[in-house]
Amino acid sequence: MTNMVSGRGTLLDGLLRRPAAAVVVGFAVAVAAGTVLLMLPVSAESGAMTPFVPAIFTAVSAVCVTGLIVVDTPTYWSMFGELVILGLIQIGGIGIMTLATLLGLLIARRIGLRLQLTAQAETKSLGLGEVRQVVAGVLAISLAVELVIAVPLVVRFAAFYEEPIGRASYLGAFHAVSSFNNAGFALFTDNIIPFATDPWICMPLAVATVIGGIGFPVLFALGRRLRGELARWSLHVRITVGTYAILVIVGIVGFLAFEWTNPGTIGGKDLGGKLVIGVFHGIMPRTAGFNSIDVGQLDPATLLITDVLMFIGGGSAGTAGGIKVTTFALLAFVMLAEVRGEPTVHVLGRRLPTPIQRQALTVALAGVGLVMVSTVTLLAITPIGLDAILFEAVSAFATVGLSTGITDDLSPAGQLVLTALMFLGRLGPITLASALALRERSRRFELPEERTIVG
Repeated sequence: MTNMVSGRGTLLDGLLRRPAAAVVVGFAVAVAAGTVLLMLPVSAESGAMTPFVPAIFTAVSAVCVTGLIVVDTPTYWSMFGELVILGLIQIGGIGIMTLATLLGLLIARRIGLRLQLTAQAETKSLGLGEVRQVVAGVLAISLAVELVIAVPLVVRFAAFYEEPIGRASYLGAFHAVSSFNNAGFALFTDNIIPFATDPWICMPLAVATVIGGIGFPVLFALGRRLRGELARWSLHVRITVGTYAILVIVGIVGFLAFEWTNPGTIGGKDLGGKLVIGVFHGIMPRTAGFNSIDVGQLDPATLLITDVLMFIGGGSAGTAGGIKVTTFALLAFVMLAEVRGEPTVHVLGRRLPTPIQRQALTVALAGVGLVMVSTVTLLAITPIGLDAILFEAVSAFATVGLSTGITDDLSPAGQLVLTALMFLGRLGPITLASALALRERSRRFELPEERTIVG
């Protein structure tokens, strides 16, 4: 027994010494297994073996909880294939929440940050018991939320759309898992378009998207508040909740403002239908990827707003992608301090450490660079215009899954570019931020200072 515990401890210590590599390897293994399973004849409705590119694209999209597809999910994949996709979504979502939270705890231990990610002991290392606590917490929250969201969906599919109870249960469970994990996979050819004005379908999906995308640290803090524990919220929680709410409002108002009279989207809907679609699509860039209207018909201004919202993404240690709302908010506070001429950055009654400012800037600019390189590459190998390509690239990087409908029109090379972008976009911000924080070290000397002209 002692040897088993010692072995586990050794493995854990090894992973924590190279956490970024452990995350990448773990997800690569999941992608490889998913690709092999999806290539099997039993996974396709036709009974034929699936080619490598569609299989790996779908596996990466599922594990990275993106939702971009190159084949129609309900008609191409068999029940077995759909269950493989569902399993990959669950593994990817829970894995991201767990690993990101553990990395946050590890960083808090290493550099002394007081992030209230979970009940912290005054130790300098991440113990096996604490790992179990985080994994158990993430798993319990995930399954509980998915069950609660599935119930109204099952009732609606069975009672209103007259689906058999078995089919209704399957549809409800699949879409609950897909929405909570911000995946955007749907078992309907037109995604959620058949239910665009049905709040009993759209609103549970939107609520699950918010809960999954806001991040486990915030969910933990909210849970403590609901249990009557009036502990002070950490700076991370307050920034995440506030920024997330503001971006959701911007998304809803922006969508309704530019699409109100657009006949290709909501122009012909009544007031109730417009509001349901507006709220739904104002939340989806956070980054779920369900669509209840034809995204290809959106006004160019709406596409650009959605690009920005997708790039920002959701909360840290959640199922959403992007550079994260905390990164965006911290950079905004840095800019505000600079405009005011203040020597230090203060955020909600706290001073922001300089290393955190540099990390936020690095993650954001790395994301911009990755999107730009991918966009230029796709423009070079496809005849499709900039608006659609940029939208597709941002959607892949931020693991959103929204598309103007060009994904399956891309060449295999273009689809592989998106595959790499989904993988890097899902793991890049997490591994880069943790690597930057954990590699922080002091300099033994400083060179002479000299200023350059800025602007």
